[in-house]
Amino acid sequence: MTTAQHTVEKIGGTSMSNYEAVRDNIIFGDRHKDDLYQRIFVVSAYGGVTNELLEHKKTGEPGVYALFADAESDWAWGDDLSKLVKFLTDINGELFEDPMLKNQADQFITDRVEGVRGCLIDLQRLCSYGQFQLEEHLLTVREMLAGIGEAHSAFNTALKLQQEGVNARFVDLTGWRDAELLPLDEKLQQAFEAIDLSRELPICTGYAQCKEGLMRTFDRGYSEMTFSRVAVMTNAREAIIHKEYHLSSADPNIVGEDKVVPLGRTNYDVADQLANLGMEAIHPRAGKGLRQNEIPLRVMNTFEPEHTGTLITGDYVSETAQVEIIAGAKGVFAIEVFDQDMQGEPGSDRKILDVLSRFKVRFMSKDTNANTITHYVDTTLKHVKRVVKALEEAFPNGEISTRKVALVSAIGSDMKVPGILARSVKSLADVDISVLAIHQCMRQVDIQFVIDEDHYESAISALHGVLIEPHNHEYAIVAASIE
Repeated sequence: MTTAQHTVEKIGGTSMSNYEAVRDNIIFGDRHKDDLYQRIFVVSAYGGVTNELLEHKKTGEPGVYALFADAESDWAWGDDLSKLVKFLTDINGELFEDPMLKNQADQFITDRVEGVRGCLIDLQRLCSYGQFQLEEHLLTVREMLAGIGEAHSAFNTALKLQQEGVNARFVDLTGWRDAELLPLDEKLQQAFEAIDLSRELPICTGYAQCKEGLMRTFDRGYSEMTFSRVAVMTNAREAIIHKEYHLSSADPNIVGEDKVVPLGRTNYDVADQLANLGMEAIHPRAGKGLRQNEIPLRVMNTFEPEHTGTLITGDYVSETAQVEIIAGAKGVFAIEVFDQDMQGEPGSDRKILDVLSRFKVRFMSKDTNANTITHYVDTTLKHVKRVVKALEEAFPNGEISTRKVALVSAIGSDMKVPGILARSVKSLADVDISVLAIHQCMRQVDIQFVIDEDHYESAISALHGVLIEPHNHEYAIVAASIE
C-alpha cells in the first residue's frame, strides 16, 4: 500500500469548461494557501474541442482529422482548422479579462495550431508521391491533433492560476518539438523528477506522446491512461476523477433525482462493466494499473465538492448481495450472422472478430447458439454497413441482418441474489417491454437485457424501481459512512 502524501486528480472536459467551478470547488475548496499543493492535476480538453479536432464522438460528424484523412487532395480540413483557431481563441476571450494574458494564451495556441497546419501541408505534399502512403501516418496525425486540446486547457489553467497567486506549473506531455520518443513510464518519470510537489501545482496535459502510442490502444480514452500512469509512477496516495455528475444508482434525468443515490463504494469490477457500456468511471486498462498498485480511485462531482464521492477499490464487496447501479446504452447495433454451416465447425466466431477488428468496431456483448452469432456493437451506421459487406463475403451462404437496439444492465459487486433474474424480467414485462436477449455470466456482477431502443428509459426506470429503490436507505447509510 502506498505511503505517499499526494493525490493525482483528473478533471473532465465539461468541468474544465467552467473555470470558476474548477478553481473554487477543486483547486481551492476550503483549503488554506499552504494546503493547495501535494496534488497533480491531469486535465482534459475543454468540452467539445476534441470533437472539433477529430470527429464528433456520438454523431461521427467530421472534425479536422476526419476531413484530412478522408480527402487528401481537398483543403476542407484547412478551412476547418482556421475555424478551430477562432473557436479556441473565443474560449480564451471568455476566460481571460486581462488583455495581456489573453494575448499570451492566444499566441500559445495559435503557434501550436499553425505548427500543425504546416506539418499537415508538408505531409499532404509528400504523400502526393506514390512512394509515401498517407494511411501510414494517420495515427501520428490523429495524436498530434488530439494533443492540441489538452495543451490549450492545461496552459490556460496554469496561466490563470498563476495570475491568482498559485504556484502552478504547466507540464506539457504532448511531445511538441521533443527530440526523442520515450516509453510512457520513462516520459512521466522524466517530467516529474524535477517537480517539488510540496510547493508546486502541476497542471498536466491529458494526452501524452509516447513510444507505445496511446491512441492506438485507447483512442479517446487516452487521458485516463495518462492519469492512471501518473498516479502509478508517482506512487500516489489516491487517484481522483472530477466529473460533472455523481456515479449514481442510475441516470437521474431518467429515473428522477429523488430516486437515485450516489454510490458510496464499489469495486473495479463494476467500473469495468460501466466502461463496457460507454459510461466510463475509468478505462479498464487504466483501472488495471491502479488496482495492481492498490491505489484507490475516487469519483467526485465537481459541482458538489462537499460530497465524498464514490470510492472504488479492488477488494470491496457489498455487505449484502444486491444491485448497485442500473446503466445502459442506446444506439447499439445488433449484427446477426446466421449460417447453418456453423454447427460443429470451429472458427466462425474468429472470422467475425477479424472483421470487427479490421474496421476497429468495438463489441459490447454477444450471444451464440448452434447456427447464429450476434454481436452488439458500439459504432456508426457507416461502419456497420462496411462490417456487413465484409461479413457477406466471409459467409457467402449465411444471412447477415442488423437491428438497432438498447442494452440495459443491472450491475453490482455481488449479485448472487436468488430470484433476481425472475424479478428483473417481471419488472420489464409489467411495463410491456419484451426482452430480445439476456446475458448473465457466472461471475454474477451484471445482467444485460437487450431491448427495443424505444423502451430504453422505461426499462431503466422499471429495473431501478424493483432492484434498487427498496435498498436506497442502505445506500444512503453506506455513502454517509465514507470518509
